[in-house]
Parts: sequence; structure tokens; C-alpha cells
Amino acid sequence: MITVRKTWTGRTTGAVLAVAVVVTGAAACGPDGADTTAAASAATATPIPEPFGTGGYRGLKLGMTKDEALATGALETAPVSLLNGCTDLAYKGGPAPDPVRMAAETDARAKSDAYLAKLDEIAAKLKSREKPAPGASPQEMQEFYKREKARLDQDAADMKDLDRLSQDAKALETARKNRDQAFLATGRAGFGTTGLRELVAPAGTRTAEGIGAGSTLDELKQAYDAKGLKAAEKDGRFEMPAEGRQSSEGWVYEFTMDGAKVAGLALVKRGTYCS
Repeated sequence: MITVRKTWTGRTTGAVLAVAVVVTGAAACGPDGADTTAAASAATATPIPEPFGTGGYRGLKLGMTKDEALATGALETAPVSLLNGCTDLAYKGGPAPDPVRMAAETDARAKSDAYLAKLDEIAAKLKSREKPAPGASPQEMQEFYKREKARLDQDAADMKDLDRLSQDAKALETARKNRDQAFLATGRAGFGTTGLRELVAPAGTRTAEGIGAGSTLDELKQAYDAKGLKAAEKDGRFEMPAEGRQSSEGWVYEFTMDGAKVAGLALVKRGTYCS
């Protein structure tokens, strides 16, 4: 709307008309008289960030296969982790694959497999352990005890190997922590045999209740104590059943903590396997 203000200056015989045109920006009008204020505000308003939850994120939906997820264009195609047989992909524009870290993951998987193979070997020996024959003669029992002593000596050697391998197998947990730390800020999507099994939110992303990296423990508990929030068995994390959709069955929210603050946010499907 335009306002014309007339001001007379000087003598009346030599009056000069000064015209000031004032545009009131708070209620500006378009050429057809329409109020353009709302349109201008909408154009300059800060967009509301997409919440992270069971409804999905960046077009990724719970239960998607890897191919379906790739078809959304939300993810890079090159794996950034193949730990324990899972395939992890970064969001579009995220970190490139780190060959050094991924090589360490491969080595950790091999050590874990060696440990599990030794466990299976020992279990098989125990299952097939020889027992004295009913009514065995003293000589037969003596021969049995000789064989049993040899087996016990072998058991002792197996246990030493198992102890050594168990120490090596801890490298898998270290590799997992290194992977999680590498993508704590940028997020990632992890896929197993049945499709999406883990969706990690980038820093700055929040749930519908406003919880995300930087939220305090008090804020976390205030938002979710009534929804089943509990401390996880290890790593000082908190978790809570995901709810709201049928597709979220088996999924949990996982909150990684750094002291008394949330450092990471993820959705994880329990009971699924990588390979």
C-alpha cells in the first residue's frame, strides 16, 4: 500500500510541494492488489528439519532391501564397511570408503571366525568323548585311561589356543567401535540378509520429540522414560522400542552417550543377521 504525504514549505506564494512516497513493507501489495506478505515470509522461512523415526528418513523406509534403498538415490553405492558380513553405505555426499579401516575390519572378522571354529572343534570333541565300555576288564580300563590322559593333554592345549584366540577375537569389538565412531557425525545405513537392519542418523538430526546429538540425559529420560527407555547391557547406551508403525516391529531406538549427553541416534532391528 502506498501513502502520499504532502508537505508545504516556504512562502505560500512560492510553495513547493514535496511528495514523499512511503512503502509499508509489513503489508506490501502486488500489482493486482494482492497481499504478498505471506508469500515473502514463506519464501524466506527456515525449512523444518525432517524428523528421524519409524516413518523413515531421506526416503529410506524400515524393511527396505538394499536395492530398494539404492533406488531412492539417498545413498552412495560403494560400501564403507563390510564388517561381519554386513554392507554399510553412507548417505549421499558422505565419507568415501576408508581402505585402512576396512582392511582392519576384514582382519578382525578372520580372527573372530578362527575363535568360533575352535569353539566348534572343542564342542565336537566333547560330544564324541569316549566312555568306558560296560564290563571292561582292568586291562581295558588301563588302556582307556591312557587314551583319556592324552585327551586331557589335548584339552589343555585346546584351552590355551582358545584363550589366545579369544583375545584376538576382541579385535572385532574394537573394529565395530571404530566404524560406529567414524560415522557418528555423518550417519550410515547398514544392510543384512533381510535388508535394512540399521539406520544411523547424521549429527543435527532429531526425533519428533526433539532428541538428538547434544540432548542431555535428563532431556532423553523426560522424553522417553514413559515409552520404555532403558540402559543397554553394554557401551553405556540407552535403547527404547520403536513404535507407531507395523513395519517397526523388532526395531529399537539406540542412543549412544558421551557422558551425560546424547552423541548418536540410530534405529536398529534386533535379531537380524549380516551373513
